[in-house]
Amino acid sequence: MQYVYRALKDGKTLTGKIEANSVDEAISALKSGGFFPIEVKKELSSSLGLSKIFDRVNYTDIVNFTRQMSIMLNAGITLVDCFAIFKQQAGKQAYLRMVETLDRDIRSGKTFSDALREFPDHFSPLYVSLVKAGEASGKLNEILFSLADNMEKQRELRGRVSGALIYPMLIVIGMFLVIFLMITFVIPKLVGLYKDMGVNLPWTTQVIVTLSDFSVRFWPLVLGAIGGLAFAGYNFYRSPQGKAFFDVFLLKVPVINTVLVQSMLVDTTRALSILVGSGVSILEALEIVREGNPNGQFKAAFKRVSEKVEKGISLGQALRDEPVFPPLIVQMAVVGEQTGHLDETMGKIAEYFNIESQIAIKNLTTMIEPTVLIVLGVSVGFLIFSVITPIYSLTNSIQ
Repeated sequence: MQYVYRALKDGKTLTGKIEANSVDEAISALKSGGFFPIEVKKELSSSLGLSKIFDRVNYTDIVNFTRQMSIMLNAGITLVDCFAIFKQQAGKQAYLRMVETLDRDIRSGKTFSDALREFPDHFSPLYVSLVKAGEASGKLNEILFSLADNMEKQRELRGRVSGALIYPMLIVIGMFLVIFLMITFVIPKLVGLYKDMGVNLPWTTQVIVTLSDFSVRFWPLVLGAIGGLAFAGYNFYRSPQGKAFFDVFLLKVPVINTVLVQSMLVDTTRALSILVGSGVSILEALEIVREGNPNGQFKAAFKRVSEKVEKGISLGQALRDEPVFPPLIVQMAVVGEQTGHLDETMGKIAEYFNIESQIAIKNLTTMIEPTVLIVLGVSVGFLIFSVITPIYSLTNSIQ
């Protein structure tokens, strides 16, 4: 929650914003920072809520934050000075508020990792655990550098997946919009012409006319039904039952399941590589990976693997018992355990799955584009055929 304050510091009156859960908490935070509060009140939110849409911390902001932090720490700049630089460079109010909160927590005595826990939407359990390991080992700059590399690769992978799906989605939405406009506004005018001229309508045109009559009479209900279904579908997807359903369903859809599995294996193996290489125990690493995985099937698999490893079973053997993990990752885990270089072998397998995911995404794009074009061609062709056929008959009867 945001609070606007006016306070005295070093004989000057300063104004600004602070993140807190209550007015008392905001006043305490200001006093701990050397301020003498004059006025503290809750910030009024925008009526349109546009600030929440455009002024928010996104994934790219966190990637840049991590990269810049690693560079500055490596240059010998203290953590407090790093945040002072971030506050000067912040271009978004939401980003500035996040930096100010982190800075205030660290100045109050919290560790960097504990301060990050206050922003679970921006910093995942993997991120926080790696920072904690870096603080314990004294290699925070190196950990953040590896973490920034990992996040940039994740961003690139997400961009490829999004790019492969956006174009077909836009085509499908545009197709339905054009068909709806044609049926609702164009076809009724042609139907009047057909009736005046006494043209016999073929069955294809009769189907279009029936749809047109229904759309003209009930188009508000049609739009409402579409909006209602979209809203209900979104809520179902966000619900635990819906998420469990889609986690299973998407893993059974050809081509799409390959992209999802390859993407999750890239994130999983890369995270294990960084965690184990940072000195995190294998049990803790498996738990962190389990918590950060978005798919329920993989979550359950990692939970079973973690339970077996805790009982003394090797990681390779535990992975072998789970069908979601391909034989290659099992073999590489065995090799890594035998050689004592599990972090390196996981890093190499992550690069392999990264290449495989690129191939899977390319195959998905190759399959989707012609499928969408075929559906588009058939739909538009049927519509045009239904409209032109009576006109052709009308022309012949006039001749």
